[in-house]
Amino acid sequence: MSSTDTIEQGKPEQLNALGLPSVWQLTRGGGQTVAIIDTGVSRHRLLPHLIPGGDYVSSGDGTDDCDGHGTIVAGIVGAAGDGAFQGVAPDATIIGIRQSSTKFRAVDDATGSGFGDVDTLAMAVRTAADMGATVINVSSVACLPAEDLLDDRALGAALAYAVDVKNAVVVAAAGNVGGLGQCPQQNPVDPTQAGRPDWAGVRVVVSPAWYDDYVLTVGSVTPNGTASKFTLAGPWVDVAAPGEGIVSLDPDGEGLVDELPAAGGASPIAGTSYAAPVVTGVAALLRARSPELTARQVMQRIEATARPPAAGWNPVVGHGVVDPVAAVTGRPTQSDAPDTPRRVSVPVADPPDERPTRIAVRGATVCVAVSAALIAVTRLRRRSQAVAHD
Repeated sequence: MSSTDTIEQGKPEQLNALGLPSVWQLTRGGGQTVAIIDTGVSRHRLLPHLIPGGDYVSSGDGTDDCDGHGTIVAGIVGAAGDGAFQGVAPDATIIGIRQSSTKFRAVDDATGSGFGDVDTLAMAVRTAADMGATVINVSSVACLPAEDLLDDRALGAALAYAVDVKNAVVVAAAGNVGGLGQCPQQNPVDPTQAGRPDWAGVRVVVSPAWYDDYVLTVGSVTPNGTASKFTLAGPWVDVAAPGEGIVSLDPDGEGLVDELPAAGGASPIAGTSYAAPVVTGVAALLRARSPELTARQVMQRIEATARPPAAGWNPVVGHGVVDPVAAVTGRPTQSDAPDTPRRVSVPVADPPDERPTRIAVRGATVCVAVSAALIAVTRLRRRSQAVAHD
């Protein structure tokens, strides 16, 4: 891990181009409550507004994080302090909810390598909504081939409840491809079809992003605004945000971290799970500035004010890179920022699959995104028994 002293000499790289100091003159997210449904959120000196939200993995209260993933996510949203590092919405209250972990297994599954499923995710979403969360961040995703069905109706119902009954904005990661434990393959991307979501050609589906009507799904871009190669493309991608060059809270201490242990040495923190909390923070800022907007109006504002790709919407960055200043003020920025993506490079699509592909709404996906540097996938078990301690 990089030393805290070195990191704190400058602003976190992934937030440099967002114009947050200008937004903070208008709002810092005060009065908003953001739920982080993840691997838990560790208590940290730069998370003074953290409150417990529950634990669906063990017997904690949501403020334990053996995996480290949720703490990094929470820091991007709402770290607060008088040093160089602050999250997007530093005055927002953070609710820590542990819903998944690769460090636990079910007591009756000796070979298990993780715990958490779409049922616990559904319960966590309902809990967050009932606790008054105005924005809910889900950086854990389920992704599988489209033909592999999963009954995730409970999750869909929970999302509808959160958005339409409790008026909460739900933000989710798009998912990653290209590494061990990631989504199985990239979805086909046809540059000639820009602006037209292609649901029929999808080979890999993602939940909760699959529930596009209820979820604001986020892809990743580099710090200079070009599309990250690892973002799983899909018709559900709404916007993009920086998901590389990540700096956030050290889950094991009181400092900061910009890399995590990996096979063969340390690896920079990157993934769509770290792009999602940027948008979550922007949603909190917007709700604080314009409390009269409904959850759906907030989602629409963020999409409408994003910096668009040259050819319009595409399945990698959606409507474009999120623009906090434009979202909060409701006005486009005056100049085309140099980091605005003009041409989006995407991974080369796999050869066409001649097999018929059928996708049902309830046939989302089954994997858990909870590793350190990228969204790692652990097969989800549909069980609710107690799990072993660390």
